[in-house]
Amino acid sequence: MSINKVVANADEAIQDIQDGATVMFGGFGLCGIPENCIAAMVKKGTTNLTCISNNAGVNDFGVGLMLHKKQVKKMIASYVGENTEFERQLLSGELEVQLIPQGTLATRCLIAGYGIPFVPVLAGVGTEVAEGKETVVRNGKKYLIEEAFEADFAIVKAWKGDTMGNLIFKDTARNFNPLMAMAGKTTIAEVEELVNPGQLNPNMIHTPGIYVHRIFQGTNYEKRIEHKTVRKTN
Repeated sequence: MSINKVVANADEAIQDIQDGATVMFGGFGLCGIPENCIAAMVKKGTTNLTCISNNAGVNDFGVGLMLHKKQVKKMIASYVGENTEFERQLLSGELEVQLIPQGTLATRCLIAGYGIPFVPVLAGVGTEVAEGKETVVRNGKKYLIEEAFEADFAIVKAWKGDTMGNLIFKDTARNFNPLMAMAGKTTIAEVEELVNPGQLNPNMIHTPGIYVHRIFQGTNYEKRIEHKTVRKTN
């Protein structure tokens, strides 16, 4: 007997995310972010959230929309430079922030998906990143013990998916999405195109459906560019 993973829309997909939840958001900058689910979260008004994301969006898009609504209690990220509201909340003490190296962020997602509780890493040794963390020494080198994330939900965005939850990401929008899809206790995927089983090339699938619990076809994707620089015309 197959399990029905398809839901009607973003509102249905995120309906049981409660106040105080820990939620991962896939994407890099504004590339490959789950636009529909973020909009639904803003509309739902869920608060006191811990958000794990590579970045904090911009002032008027992405996770930045949730920051403006004061829905985020703690932000775990590796880059936040394009969001002035984030900066304001950080400096005023309204927002708890944990900045971690980008590779460490990816690794903590990965080991969560693999069921590994912790991993030793070199990044951050001797810096503020190491404060309060256990260390080990091997072959004369000191390593930080970084723990796997424990996320209640992971919300990702894919290019194509099928009703069994198999996902294909397009180009650089692949970024953190496959790692986070593995790591959430409940994984929600929004896709640009939803097809029946057998219509995806199995050699192209990046995330197997076993990791995905809910899937829906999204709408009205803006696909914004976070920061565009163009050459001056002659």
